[in-house]
Amino acid sequence: MAAKFEISDDFIGERNRLSEEHLAEDFDYLTRRLRRGGIEIEKIVEKAQIFQVAVPSWGVGTGGTRFARFPGPGEPRSVYEKLEDCATINKLVRSTPAVSLHIPWDKPECPDTLMNFAAERGLRFDAMNSNTFQDQVGQKLSYKFGSLSHADKAVRDQAVAHNLECIEIGRQIGSEALTVWVGDGSNFAGQTNFRRALENYLESMREIYAAVPEDWRLFIEHKMFEPAFYSTVISDWGTNYYCARELGDKAFCLVDLGHHAPNVNIEQIVSRLIQFGKLGGFHFNDSKYGDDDLDAASVKPFQLFLIFNELVDAEVNGLPNFRPAYMLDQSHNVTDPVESLMVSAMEVVRAYVQAHLVDRERLEDAQRRGDALAALTTLKEAFRTDVDAILATARMRNGGAIDPVGAYRASGYRTEKAKERPAQVGISAGIV
Repeated sequence: MAAKFEISDDFIGERNRLSEEHLAEDFDYLTRRLRRGGIEIEKIVEKAQIFQVAVPSWGVGTGGTRFARFPGPGEPRSVYEKLEDCATINKLVRSTPAVSLHIPWDKPECPDTLMNFAAERGLRFDAMNSNTFQDQVGQKLSYKFGSLSHADKAVRDQAVAHNLECIEIGRQIGSEALTVWVGDGSNFAGQTNFRRALENYLESMREIYAAVPEDWRLFIEHKMFEPAFYSTVISDWGTNYYCARELGDKAFCLVDLGHHAPNVNIEQIVSRLIQFGKLGGFHFNDSKYGDDDLDAASVKPFQLFLIFNELVDAEVNGLPNFRPAYMLDQSHNVTDPVESLMVSAMEVVRAYVQAHLVDRERLEDAQRRGDALAALTTLKEAFRTDVDAILATARMRNGGAIDPVGAYRASGYRTEKAKERPAQVGISAGIV
């Protein structure tokens, strides 16, 4: 078998040498500017170097809409080719060493082989994701009218069994969490008994929870609508919190930034879940109308910063048991998925770094005095700070690229993968 194309460390180093001088100039300027405010830049660089966000296996394929899907060249055709793309992303940005799998899309024939393949490329596995929102080939019972909350217990049992299978696969490949999202709900008034549907869901989730290993976490994901447009069983953070509290200490709430009504104050939701000890993690993306699954910070970068302001506030104050899991969850319809995931990962790290620049003493003073403008200005000063030099330096010190997208394009990676992976009819690497 011919060797597969990879971007080498030497190539990354060559590309970095083209930009190192300019980066040093920008870094020196930012060092002096931050020092005036009492911030030592090296401490912030260290924060950027250790921050990690997982990538979704399904995100490296081209997504789609309700109307069409337009495949891109060199799309991954198997979980192994997905991992090749994920490894390329991490090699360039150095902040995405974990991959989240979706079963049965990524179900391995041999878990040990898959785990070794990932480890050889510097990857490990993040949360497992179950799929009971669509029917699979050979599936006995349909999820057309629900899964974990279905009126028929046989369907619920089938959905529970699938989640138990996800846990077992996860145990074999080193995962430590299970994320459960269901599309259960209704599209017509009277179609579903609201109370009974939630009772059914909790009954199913209790079986799943009992099978979750003691050192794992169970993430519950809520979504306002789609595919159920009249009612959704787990529709908001309050229902999510109620279910997590009912299940027990291993259950937490997962916040997907696209799963809310327009203009909802997501940062306040994040704060509430932190306060209640039930914030499990995030699926980062961006939206304009609903669950658009756009690139992170492509529409609302200030909102992403405000979310991280709450997260960093909890971090610097040392809140107990605060360890949110971060993951991207996007659908790329008109861009190269590898490029979009790299940019999104960098934007998430940017928001995290900017949140560490907030003068928290000044912010708290303004809050105590009721000085709304001073409080906003304090946040805006951190948000407007150009931290590109910090991000690039952190990547370079970790062995990554100063300019990941530029290096990726110069390498010809997509062209080479198009040769290695001829298009196949029926392949759907992303969510349609």
